[in-house]
Amino acid sequence: MIKRFTALFIALVVMVSMFSGCSSNNSESSTGFKIGIMTGTVAQGEEEYRAAQMLKEKYGDMIECVTYPDNFVKEQETTIANMMQLASDPDIKAIIMCIGITGASAAFEKVREERPDILLICGNTVEDPDMISKIVDVLIHPDEVNMGYTIPEQAKSMGAETFVHYSFPRHMSSPLYKERFEIMKAECEKLGINFVEETCPDPMGDLGISGAQMFILEDIPKKVEQYGKNTCFFNTNCSMQEPLIKASVDAGAIVAQQCCPSPYHGYPGALGISVDEEHSGDTEYIINAIREKVAEKNGTGRFSTWETPVNMTIIESAVEYAIKYCNGETNGKNDPEALKSAFDAVAGTDKVKMSNYKSLVTGEEVPNVYMILENYVNF
Repeated sequence: MIKRFTALFIALVVMVSMFSGCSSNNSESSTGFKIGIMTGTVAQGEEEYRAAQMLKEKYGDMIECVTYPDNFVKEQETTIANMMQLASDPDIKAIIMCIGITGASAAFEKVREERPDILLICGNTVEDPDMISKIVDVLIHPDEVNMGYTIPEQAKSMGAETFVHYSFPRHMSSPLYKERFEIMKAECEKLGINFVEETCPDPMGDLGISGAQMFILEDIPKKVEQYGKNTCFFNTNCSMQEPLIKASVDAGAIVAQQCCPSPYHGYPGALGISVDEEHSGDTEYIINAIREKVAEKNGTGRFSTWETPVNMTIIESAVEYAIKYCNGETNGKNDPEALKSAFDAVAGTDKVKMSNYKSLVTGEEVPNVYMILENYVNF
């Protein structure tokens, strides 16, 4: 199955320029500092990878990009080595990692031992935030806990009578994912929605990414036949969003939100949307194109996501914050006002709702962990 769409690269080039309000240039490379960005490859996280490459295009030598391996669970030493490749450059003053996959805390900890001066920022972690927050300076994460409420509410508003939650043991070992799951289950019960827990293959397992994707393509039609078209599907893994959306559109089902909400995450590839150069980077154009394709499949009002791409927003906001830090424009490594200002500059004033994470262990706010929410856009 082909899951990539070539227009994404062009779209992200222009989007980064639009977010920043200036054109690509290499002038920042003479600032005397560099910022490292670690993402997945296009196989696991195309949006994050492309966002990093576009920031490299924009800022030139000031940005250094590396990736973690596709099979990061079995290759944690490679993740550590690749991050240490960044830290070995004395000009690197900040490292940003998004997504914070399994092994991220070990990599950050190794950097902290060798280079305590470096600003460490993690975005969207699958590890325990209580643990990794003690290692990094700033952790930025989609508000998984509150999404436990907002996703079922959104599904209900679109007519969902059944909610199918796909995941696998590795993801469900994440405290945030587990907490979101429990809230979703309770909220669905309150809303009168039948909640179905379904275990799907782990893309890091024996079947690989393609096998996990094929499972979703084959299972969703079966679930719709069993529970009806008013079934909302949700999956915790990025690589399965495109087949989930495609199968749901074809079967006439519902998708309230992807794991990483974004108009670019899964929708264009699933719907066969291509973007010409004139409209690349135009999020409103993409949203309207998705609406048209969904309407052609008689799915109007049954698909939605957040207004802006969450992981791209995290990466670029983190870079803008890191630049402020390196220029001495923040109050230390963790400056909430400067971070909020960076998000406002990237996504638009007050489009991102930011709050501190409340520890699932102690119940107390963790001052360097920031949870973000955005509004829904309906297709």
